[in-house]
Amino acid sequence: MELHDVWFVLIAVLWIGYFFLEGFDFGVGVLTKLLARDRTEKRVLINTIGPVWDGNEVWLLSAAGATFASFPEWYATLLSGFYLPMLIILVCLIVRGVAFEYRAKRPEEHWQRNWETAIFWASLIPAFLWGVGFGNIVRGVKIDRNLEYVGNLWDLLNPYALLGGLVTLTLFTFHGAVFTALKTVGDIRTRARTLALRVGLVAAVLALIFLLWTQVDSGDGKSLVALIVAVASLVVALAANQAGREGWSFALSGVTIVAAVAMLFLALFPNVMPSSLNEDWSLTVTNASSSPYTLKIMTWGAGIAMPIVLLYQGWTYWVFRKRIGTHHIAADTAAGTAH
Repeated sequence: MELHDVWFVLIAVLWIGYFFLEGFDFGVGVLTKLLARDRTEKRVLINTIGPVWDGNEVWLLSAAGATFASFPEWYATLLSGFYLPMLIILVCLIVRGVAFEYRAKRPEEHWQRNWETAIFWASLIPAFLWGVGFGNIVRGVKIDRNLEYVGNLWDLLNPYALLGGLVTLTLFTFHGAVFTALKTVGDIRTRARTLALRVGLVAAVLALIFLLWTQVDSGDGKSLVALIVAVASLVVALAANQAGREGWSFALSGVTIVAAVAMLFLALFPNVMPSSLNEDWSLTVTNASSSPYTLKIMTWGAGIAMPIVLLYQGWTYWVFRKRIGTHHIAADTAAGTAH
């Protein structure tokens, strides 16, 4: 296996890690409107992801940095072609981080309500747009002979990509609902399981259609295996959720995301960004990659840094592993005078 193939796999792993981790905290952000009944319950939801949401975003930074260094042509074409969607996602991530930190800085109800609304929309919009973006990457976009994107925004809003956006939105919301049930106690835990079932059924139908569409268009034997794993895991996750086995349900919803994203990368390879105008104009792991020397240096760096990052993040989740409930939220915290 050539180094550019290795780095295609590593970038896929980084995106899989990002969607697995950021997926559930996007979902929890959406649930602040769909599940929480009052300000205290919203505080409970935010506290479930409070210690980890910023660490989850490190995976996005790593994926973007790795793409820039290992496949500069891919990075340049992707960012220039998807400039507006990427800008919207970036703004949402900034607003979301500020909202988490600023919501409890003042006790006024309108202040807190506005930041809570920001958390909801800044979670929902990226959850949808990531699916639209990856749908377009797999489907192919208008790339000319100079390896430049020549389409427009409306070209990105095609049925396949929009369906991909609905899949990521519903799947992340299901993932977040299961995570909420895993991390909470009391009535909110029960309601999270009920909502997880409803959202999960919708996600299962949408995901099955989207993945079958992908398989028919550009799949092979390996992507078919990933499709079967994704669908089977989601079905079993729904069953585990109904049985009150939140740990198994969360793990299996995570397997669903891992398998689904892996399928997209398997369907994409050896392309990194297919051209819908001419197959010969597609960006591939060969014509979009950096020099072998650059990839070699990056491989040594990744081999040293990745284990450290994984150990640290795993330790963080272990430290904050306990469940929380409304009885853990002090009156002054619920009122907004503290985190």
